[in-house]
Amino acid sequence: MPRRSLHRYRFRDAWSLPASPDAVYAVLEAAEEYPDWWPQVRRVDPVDDTGGTARFRSFLPYDLTVTARETRRDPVARVLEIAMTGDLEGWARWTVLDRGPAGSLARFEQEVEVRKPLMRRFALPGRPFFLANHAWMMRAGRRGLCARLERGAPGI
Repeated sequence: MPRRSLHRYRFRDAWSLPASPDAVYAVLEAAEEYPDWWPQVRRVDPVDDTGGTARFRSFLPYDLTVTARETRRDPVARVLEIAMTGDLEGWARWTVLDRGPAGSLARFEQEVEVRKPLMRRFALPGRPFFLANHAWMMRAGRRGLCARLERGAPGI
């Protein structure tokens, strides 16, 4: 059986949100606005209608820069998916589900391989810290998205 690479990560998060699925989807599809509500998304620079570059920095003192290309945008199914290259290579997907009167469930899935040399060098001893760093970023993202939704989603 092949050994799992220490450079590969698979993340799954689910955020219960007190807003309609259409409102959540509207905020999530406006990737260029992520830095306004998600503190660890430091910069998003659109390149064209379906791609751009993004820079992330969470608790640990390193930045990750990726080029993202939209691979799926489905407002009916409320699915957003990107392919990434750069410091992380792989994909990420948001799926927004209707929870009726309870609001929405935003499911985040990501599968990536780390390409950043520093993270590859410290893959074994750093893995627990990298995982905690990601978890901290996701908690902050959920808080930021809730605050953004309270102010009103674009176009809703």
